[in-house]
Amino acid sequence: MIVKRAFTTWVSAIVCAFGLMMADVAKADSLASFLTELDPAELAEGADAFGPVREDVKVAPVLKGGETVAWAFLTSDFVGTTGYSGKPIHVVAAIDDDAVLTGVKLVKHSEPIVLIGIPNSKMVTLTEGYAGLDLKVEAETGGEGHDLDIISGATVTIMIIDDSLVRGGIKVARALGLGGLAVQETGPKRDLDMANDAVQDWTTLAGDGSVRRMTLDVGQVNQAFAEMDDERAAKRPEKGEPDDTFIDMHMALVSVPSIGRSLLGDNEYENLVEWLDEGEHAILVLGRGKYSFKGSGYVRGGIFDRIQLIQGDNSVRFFDKQHRRLRALATADSPSFVELELYKIPADSEFDPAKPFRLQLLVQRSVGALDRVFLTWDLGYRLPDDYLLPLPVAPVVDSAADEAAAKAALWQRIWKDKTTEIAVLGVMLLVLTAVFFFQFQATWKARRFYWFRIGYLTFTLFFIGWYANAQLSVVNIMALANSMRSGFTWDAFLMDPLVFIQWFAIAAALLFWGRGAYCGWLCPFGALQELTNQIARFFKVPQWTLPWGLHERLWPIKYMIFLGLFGVSLASLETAEQLAEVEPFKTAIILKFVRDWPFVVFAGSLLVAGLFIERFYCRYLCPLGGALAIPARMRMFDWLRRYKECGSPCQTCANECPVQAIHPTGEINPNECVNCLHCQVLYQSETKCPVVIRQLKRREKTGSAEIKIPKKSAPANHPNAKTA
Repeated sequence: MIVKRAFTTWVSAIVCAFGLMMADVAKADSLASFLTELDPAELAEGADAFGPVREDVKVAPVLKGGETVAWAFLTSDFVGTTGYSGKPIHVVAAIDDDAVLTGVKLVKHSEPIVLIGIPNSKMVTLTEGYAGLDLKVEAETGGEGHDLDIISGATVTIMIIDDSLVRGGIKVARALGLGGLAVQETGPKRDLDMANDAVQDWTTLAGDGSVRRMTLDVGQVNQAFAEMDDERAAKRPEKGEPDDTFIDMHMALVSVPSIGRSLLGDNEYENLVEWLDEGEHAILVLGRGKYSFKGSGYVRGGIFDRIQLIQGDNSVRFFDKQHRRLRALATADSPSFVELELYKIPADSEFDPAKPFRLQLLVQRSVGALDRVFLTWDLGYRLPDDYLLPLPVAPVVDSAADEAAAKAALWQRIWKDKTTEIAVLGVMLLVLTAVFFFQFQATWKARRFYWFRIGYLTFTLFFIGWYANAQLSVVNIMALANSMRSGFTWDAFLMDPLVFIQWFAIAAALLFWGRGAYCGWLCPFGALQELTNQIARFFKVPQWTLPWGLHERLWPIKYMIFLGLFGVSLASLETAEQLAEVEPFKTAIILKFVRDWPFVVFAGSLLVAGLFIERFYCRYLCPLGGALAIPARMRMFDWLRRYKECGSPCQTCANECPVQAIHPTGEINPNECVNCLHCQVLYQSETKCPVVIRQLKRREKTGSAEIKIPKKSAPANHPNAKTA
């Protein structure tokens, strides 16, 4: 008792220490911690630094020469990214002012089933391929504005990454007012904090979003016009090198005291305040490059026709009376600009400085003497929360209910896409269930049942295995246990419908028939072993039967392997995943032997052993079989029929059992039985079963019309066993 209590205390201490360690690790997974390991140029071309993470929205400016060119964010800060492991899949992405992803990096994951046998580099490459994704299009199409690439064996993880980048990116774009995307805010209106008049430098203002920027080069503009339906637009390209600056435009809401005093200086800011009437605001627009956002139309018509301010359904056109020029910026560290213009936003425009807005730039190109074509680009703006009074605002991250709904929509979409595969698997399960419930009728004709089984296993191998990649693994069990310890959720498991359905079916089958329902019929690698063994038998390959004593002592190996893996998974799921390579499933089924040679040799050697000892791997090494056998002890029924003569004196079933699951004394070991039903074929055999043969002889003598076969199952030495 003392030893047992000490052992329990030791285990509890280890578990608590591990829990604390995992909590510390979880705390360390933040945007700031990941940015220290990344090169800014990986997220935005030419970038050389990261700014500090903002407090209001968990984003960090990506800087190029002190200018913000994009915003970096961690997907798991904005949406749920939990995978099979029960842990988040962390992806850092950057988004520019036009709501386009400029760079994506897969920084951390703990996916179990996905990356066993799949090079991490392949996952990284696919994730980085999301650079260039236009989130404005995704917002308009409900996340279906792009093609989804899938890696065989990693469907769930790819779907989670895709969902997190699209939904997380749209949330960031709306939170920052990028690309014209804006949050539909509700609740009380937020007011400006007029008491905040702290003066800041240009770098700080550009870094926290007080000043927003949009840059277009000549190449971008020429390409955009070339893609128009009007072919004339491409024939008159803008002159210059593709990298030449077409326009570099900045904007700031200078009616905010702190921003205005910082950029204009005290005197100019006081002049601005005198210029504005009650309810009016002003923006400062700065520009340089080949293209002027002012143009010359305002000289003739008094209206600035190249820019307009848009907020929600309202738009503001600026007239010359709403315009003033600024001679110079008050910030010493700001770049030089050719155009420095102040524009007044009238009070009757219903402009709300606390809500996102955008400045739309009209770019025109002459295509004839009097004809012109036009394109527009948007410079989005959202005032940082530091300049607003602390009133409740719409959260950046959805509520728990909204996040759950989004996750549900994702797995429902996957299930809808796999409707055909689900239907086929459903038919397979129904057929198998019927065979088990009516096994006596199904096994009446030995030859017919043999070919039915061969056909079923072939379909299992090709459909469930090589086509659908729905091979189950002991890693599923370890991931489930890990998920239950860290906060269980159905979402990740529902992402792969065929795997989920199989586990649901197994849970039911364990109560009725034990582990054999899966191991003997639905396991693709088990099917591959049996089919290759049948081919070997056809070519007269000798079959080896191990002595019962040795065979019985080899049984526990698979249980020890499973318990070892499970124990390691409690300390390190990643290490357990690597050790789970004792399963050849990924090599032979998921990757179809397209893998490094050591794995192929290992899987091949197990199949070769199975040519001589049928289902060698299933019998002695399979940790999944061992894991399923443990709860199978709870099965409620004993379906396999037996005579009292089974085992004494008859040894026919024991000798012919494909996996030697029948003891010499006649009992069937449910932990080792794969429910192949061969013993039920023999149970009715008129050429092999002594009981049936004796009844046939008796019928010949007595003229009896039928053979009486017991309907109740009982082991050979059971006291209630019926005689024929």
